[in-house]
Amino acid sequence: MGAEHAHDHAPANFNQAFAIGIGLNLAFVGIEAFYGWTVDSLALLADAGHNLSDVAGLVLAWGGALASKLQPNPRHTYGWKKGSILAAFANALLLLLAMGALAWEAVGRLLTPAPMAGNEGVTIMVVAGVGIVINTATALLFMRGREHDLNIRGAFLHMAADALVSAGVVAAGGLTLWMGWGWLDPVVSLLIAAVIVWGTWSLFRQSLHLLFDGVPDEIDPQAVHDYLARLPGVQQVHDLHIWAMDTAQAAMTAHLVMPDGQADDAFLHDVSETLHERFEITHSTIQVNRRPITTACGPWEMRSVDPAATKPH
Repeated sequence: MGAEHAHDHAPANFNQAFAIGIGLNLAFVGIEAFYGWTVDSLALLADAGHNLSDVAGLVLAWGGALASKLQPNPRHTYGWKKGSILAAFANALLLLLAMGALAWEAVGRLLTPAPMAGNEGVTIMVVAGVGIVINTATALLFMRGREHDLNIRGAFLHMAADALVSAGVVAAGGLTLWMGWGWLDPVVSLLIAAVIVWGTWSLFRQSLHLLFDGVPDEIDPQAVHDYLARLPGVQQVHDLHIWAMDTAQAAMTAHLVMPDGQADDAFLHDVSETLHERFEITHSTIQVNRRPITTACGPWEMRSVDPAATKPH
């Protein structure tokens, strides 16, 4: 006896946000490249290349979101939902690499400081100010989805990080021109890189965890097991597996050993509803058996199943 229950809680549609964000950032890359070429600023040209990686990050996140909505087929029975997890991981990796490059450049400038011409400094500050506006606006497009979707959180972190970098450039540039502190810009860059890496590490860790079918952080697997074990008539819970289908939806399968077999449709429906409401498990499949029919393969049933019970009669 078995039942599957699913709620249509697909990730919110952020197509418009992605399109606007990519358009704004491509325009900003063009602005940076133009003024970098005009004032012969290697810093602006390098930052234009960095902001091109932001566009790549948004394209990755958008691609992952679109892939997660593709319909299943006989060869991909869950569709391509893992695409959003892969995009979140790639975005975290891209952001960590970008911060590594920023730190490397900052250390180089500390070791070999270069004087900044006044017109170049002002131009860099103005362009960075435009970057604050564009990156902040893009980050706000993804703000409402960052709490419940790891892929959207990756896009939000990427743009918020760049807004912070641009703010640091403006502040450090102004103080450098005013006080002549040539060391301030690379020091501020190192501090900002450290803050962003600290904030990005969680995204990297969680996305890697989900890629290997780890239980989402917000779900307590022991609590799920205990809930199922306490259901009326349940003697054992085994083959309990919980994993992320994408960055916003979780799935679960479990075998319930019920010797009296009293599991009707109402029972299964109530269990599935409770799993969704209490644990945010949106897709659950429950199989009810009168006795264990498989070899124990989970962290709980290894202690509770009698091996003799699984032998064929």
